[in-house]
Amino acid sequence: MILDIFAELQNPAPRRHGVERRIFLEAIEQARLADEMGFGCWWAVEHHGSPQFSYSSAPDLMLAVLSQHTERIRLGHSGVLGPFDINHPMRIAERAAFLDNVSGGRLELGIARSVPYEWETFCVDPDVTREQVAEALRIIPQMWREGPFRCDGKHLRIPEREVVPKPLQQPHPPLWVTGATPEGLENAGRMGVGVLATIMFSPIETIGEYVGYYRRGLEQCKPVGDFVNRQAACASFFHCGETVDETIASGAGEAALWFMNAQAKVFGIPRLDWLEACRGSMPLHANSNNPFVAPSDDEGGDLDDPMPVIRLMNRLHAGLDVDPVEVYEALLPIDSVIIGDVEVCRRKLARYAELGVDRIMCLMQMGYLPHEQVMKSIRAAGKHLVPELAAGA
Repeated sequence: MILDIFAELQNPAPRRHGVERRIFLEAIEQARLADEMGFGCWWAVEHHGSPQFSYSSAPDLMLAVLSQHTERIRLGHSGVLGPFDINHPMRIAERAAFLDNVSGGRLELGIARSVPYEWETFCVDPDVTREQVAEALRIIPQMWREGPFRCDGKHLRIPEREVVPKPLQQPHPPLWVTGATPEGLENAGRMGVGVLATIMFSPIETIGEYVGYYRRGLEQCKPVGDFVNRQAACASFFHCGETVDETIASGAGEAALWFMNAQAKVFGIPRLDWLEACRGSMPLHANSNNPFVAPSDDEGGDLDDPMPVIRLMNRLHAGLDVDPVEVYEALLPIDSVIIGDVEVCRRKLARYAELGVDRIMCLMQMGYLPHEQVMKSIRAAGKHLVPELAAGA
């Protein structure tokens, strides 16, 4: 199994002049260290209009910058927003091929459906998003081949054109699609592309079921590209401390809970519905096709909820202080949340490996977690865990 980095470029505090420059410079430092420590890939998301939660609105530019500051780590989109009103497939193919060239052939190209908030922003018809993502994945490898290309598809018509540049990797960079539903994961397998499973905070057994949907799709694979990418990557909260006390003091647990609270606003899901999803009463993807709902701070949730994680999320949402030890102990039993000392991280990674997960996309820079704590986590995981996983330990 391979450890990757998953980057949202977050800053929870109210925006002030110059904050973006600091975030970007810190990301460069983190990527340099991840490259040095042997991490597999740096995955950049694409979000628009979501300050605090994500300043990654130009991931292709960020990855191009990182390509000039790193040597070995691969550079991944997780992913380019696929609806054609947001990103035209020809533009995706051109920018991706440029990045593959300037990085020396290190690109991993993932495509995503986006979320209701961004569909509303770009006037996207939600009913066409799945078909458009699938069409983009089919035609982009054709654009990368030598010679002219033309398309006469259901949602896109392009007259005969020569698409340049061509990627450096042959026959083309690996293709991926983000997935958070059983249908999405199974479709990824049928297309023969890797899946970037964004099902963080789910019970580890649920993640195993979802990986199973992907493997089932692979059994019926009709690849859209020139080769089959059979990898399943899962995003996870991740912080590796040298000791338990160091992990608790880092604030990583509180940062993960901040992230979980923030997602309801970003994705336009009523908070109480989101809490039920986090509780496990409904799938986290249950609202993925519903219209965007403007966030309301009136829905705070029960400050004395019987479930420890929900109780802590509600208290943080209300602006109350929480006990770092209580946060750590609430997250410790959740195997899909990899926050702990080296031994705890090793144990939780082993659970993912048992499920057949090929890569863990480690969300390390999250919430209010200071840059120096992110760097410590990258260094500790790179020292203790990356070599073990590479050796198959």
